Amino acid sequence: MSNPTDQPDDWTLIENLPFSTDAGYGASAKVGVVVLASDYTLDHEFRQVFTAPDVQFYQARIENSPRVTPATLAAMEARIPDALRLILPGEALDVVAYGCTSATTIMGEDTIVRKVREVHPEAKVTTPITAAFAAFDALQARRIAVLTPYRSDVNKAVRAYITQAGYEVPVFGSFNEELDPVVAKIDFDSIAAAVERLLAGHDVDMVFVSCTSVRLMDSVTQLEQRVGLPVTSSNHAMAWHCQRLAGVTDARPALGRLYEKQLRC
Repeated sequence: MSNPTDQPDDWTLIENLPFSTDAGYGASAKVGVVVLASDYTLDHEFRQVFTAPDVQFYQARIENSPRVTPATLAAMEARIPDALRLILPGEALDVVAYGCTSATTIMGEDTIVRKVREVHPEAKVTTPITAAFAAFDALQARRIAVLTPYRSDVNKAVRAYITQAGYEVPVFGSFNEELDPVVAKIDFDSIAAAVERLLAGHDVDMVFVSCTSVRLMDSVTQLEQRVGLPVTSSNHAMAWHCQRLAGVTDARPALGRLYEKQLRC
């Protein structure tokens, strides 16, 4: 058998060719996103927002259970730094986003920030609930209708976290589904019908659909037109917040009312 390295000397090898470099992708800002291993949705929805080559997001998956319970959510805390180390090793990130709403309400935003700072001490940090609060403020909304897919004990934690932050939640609805693969398949008609049921007879300023597995980015403006109120979701708010934290100020009304707003100081 011939050795594959034994080639005829009828070719030319030219090494150490000269080259120059430019700033590459993410020249203005690099956003690192920790995505749940069980999440089917976040990547697609973020790609609809991060369309400019100079501001890019880079993601890594974190091990998690597809069954959403307080215990499985809390179990992710220790894994956050290792997931971040998989994103552009050795490169500073301008913004870091941790992509789980319910886990943030169980662990607390301060815990997420602390775990992120172990790897990226200078990065700005957001989470879906952090971004939701920034969205509420940008839209000057205090009374929030909340829709989730979660089971009852997780719902209680989410509602408590929102109200403890100073917002009112006059109405809260849930599909009570604890499996991420199922949540990712909930269709728009079901979400819209649930939102309309929540809004019937309730005075609220806007709607927040919690969970990064829920698909809504494609349909936010349609739902806003249908219910006559601002609407945001975990991915919708977090992508907007990442952009604003990265210094992107462009208004993009096609993505919904929130994307016409800037951060409020």
